[in-house]
Amino acid sequence: MTPYRHLIPSANALIVFEAAGRHENFTRAAAELGMSQVAVSYAIRGLEQQLGVALFERQHRAARLTEVGERFHADVSAGLSRIGRAAEDIRSKGREVNVTLAASTAFASMWMLPRLTALREDLPDIDLRIQTSVRDLDLEEEAIPLGVRGGKAEDWPHYHSALLAPEVITAVASPAFVEAHGMPETPQALTRHPLIWLEEPVRQACSWPEWFSSAGIDYKPASRRLAINDYVLVIQAVLAGQGIALGWTHLVRQLVAQGQLVGVGGHALRTELAFHVVWPRSRDLSGAATRVRNWLLDHA
Repeated sequence: MTPYRHLIPSANALIVFEAAGRHENFTRAAAELGMSQVAVSYAIRGLEQQLGVALFERQHRAARLTEVGERFHADVSAGLSRIGRAAEDIRSKGREVNVTLAASTAFASMWMLPRLTALREDLPDIDLRIQTSVRDLDLEEEAIPLGVRGGKAEDWPHYHSALLAPEVITAVASPAFVEAHGMPETPQALTRHPLIWLEEPVRQACSWPEWFSSAGIDYKPASRRLAINDYVLVIQAVLAGQGIALGWTHLVRQLVAQGQLVGVGGHALRTELAFHVVWPRSRDLSGAATRVRNWLLDHA
């Protein structure tokens, strides 16, 4: 093991050296550090003796870094800056009670909102902030600790991920629609009813032709159709009796359980994709974010 205690100068000496080198003036460094000019000069002299080399060229009312001093100052400044950021990161994690979760509007509205009361009861000291977007946000760039994404874990090499729900897609309608038009028992029967299409602007989503193909049906869409680019509005249109839509089970399960939606068509598409909770590999989760992540997985 490297004998750091004997090899590396004291932290106080390095802090004094960093300030003195930055100002190239012992008096200004002393004022910044709340020390006397004599104390700064003494600390620098002791550092030079320990290293066996002159770090400054003393001049009238100035102290210029030597060539060796400049190189050492660059390394010391970088090291202290990194230590300072790490210490502040640890302090902030200890204070943090706000946790931001990036997710689609559909997940926020249909999965999170019905569970918010339970979250407040289970994690009363945490203020969860949900940030929605039509695209998957860069959690590292946006400094967001947690996100929910659909796809495959290998698609996100810069993130850790944990399975939230597999992608299973059925067809759903409102009870009023079924009462008015009859229950479509098979995928083929669905082709005779008005279908509501989701046309995501950025994220890729399963379409009706893909869903029918998984049931062995070569579906040719009608020239006129109702297409909506927001899944929450798609489901609202279904609830209003406007037609039948694809239902991602992790999102519509509660509406089906409450009787607001009913499964139709008798077919479910199970894709190779899934929905995951993700968080950046580049930084550790705070204690609060870890608790929110675990809560999400427990309630999946």
